[in-house]
Amino acid sequence: MTSSPVDPGCDVAHGAAAAPVAAGRVLVAVFASPVAEFLLRYGRDVGYRPVLVEPDPGRASAVPGIAADHVVRSYRDGPADVVVTNHHRPELGPVLRDALATDARWIGVMGNPRHPAPHIPALAGLGVPPDAIGRVHRPIGLNIGSRTPAEIAIATVAGLLADRNGRPGGSFGQPR
Repeated sequence: MTSSPVDPGCDVAHGAAAAPVAAGRVLVAVFASPVAEFLLRYGRDVGYRPVLVEPDPGRASAVPGIAADHVVRSYRDGPADVVVTNHHRPELGPVLRDALATDARWIGVMGNPRHPAPHIPALAGLGVPPDAIGRVHRPIGLNIGSRTPAEIAIATVAGLLADRNGRPGGSFGQPR
């Protein structure tokens, strides 16, 4: 395969060059769920180091394919893109409060935009100031009509990539 001097991106797409990987790119999925499984798999495929935050050790095994060294009870190891995959868990407020106390690049909560955002009262009840709560994005991902866990993960990873690359991408992901 020959290389294109005009478009290095074309070389990557055709396998003539390796895709650049950003050092330190971390994707944190919070809570073991079917969406977390796909999210971390696809995140690894696009250059993220996958990390599952699961406060309940008994639930961590629900995400096959994630190595034990990538499962933690909390994440505080530097910049990351943090995605909460279940907004019904009682740990929602404390987990988000802890994420907001880090230097996370981006924090989002999955959820239907037609329903109230449960993270707002959960964080307010913990004394988190409104400007910090405003850093949390919900809903998240690109609006592609996702219905299955795999589709939701694809839309989420695509939205993160668009945001990271400074592209609009049609994302829902406005902080609220």
